[in-house]
Amino acid sequence: MLITISRQFGAGGSSVATLVAQRLGWTLVDNDLIDRVAARAGLTPKEVADQEETAPGILERIVRALAASSQELLTPASAEALRPMEEPRLVHITEKVVEEVAAEGRVVLVGRAATAVLAGTHEAIHVRLVAPKGHRIGVVAARERIDAAAAEAAIDKTDANRARYHREYYKREWSDPAQYHLTLNTGVLGYEGAADLIVARARRLGWVA
Repeated sequence: MLITISRQFGAGGSSVATLVAQRLGWTLVDNDLIDRVAARAGLTPKEVADQEETAPGILERIVRALAASSQELLTPASAEALRPMEEPRLVHITEKVVEEVAAEGRVVLVGRAATAVLAGTHEAIHVRLVAPKGHRIGVVAARERIDAAAAEAAIDKTDANRARYHREYYKREWSDPAQYHLTLNTGVLGYEGAADLIVARARRLGWVA
């Protein structure tokens, strides 16, 4: 039994996942999964954790860290040159770690294309969190202490990378609601309301004593 949380940038994935894990008494797997992937890739957790959330995505962030560790100047052109060589290997590492986490059971797993990796292979609730863009701009601007224009740019860049990742490696449309069991609008429901619905579904399935 597990719950995966896919989210638009700024829709509160980590916040909702934390509430769900607390209410169910399950294990939350969020940024610590980055640590596991970084270790498998031969990086330190700090090299990954220090990367900005507004970077394109975890795999490209690891590629940038790899380049930085070799003291190369990583330009957009060199990042694109590195990605075809490094990203498939890191996708494979990430898939293995996600599968290992899923095998532990009773986990709430945030991001890392877990919905795609685990599709049809485990007893799961796959959730997608969305929110109006204006709402997400406000959330990201406040969280990162940046202005609205910078927040919107971060949202566009991150969401585009997540969509590319799903399309390129899993032939799936990241935004397609049919890929998920629940699609919840945190701009309307709030984090508590979204968590309520996820937990209610888990109870309905008999996952909660």
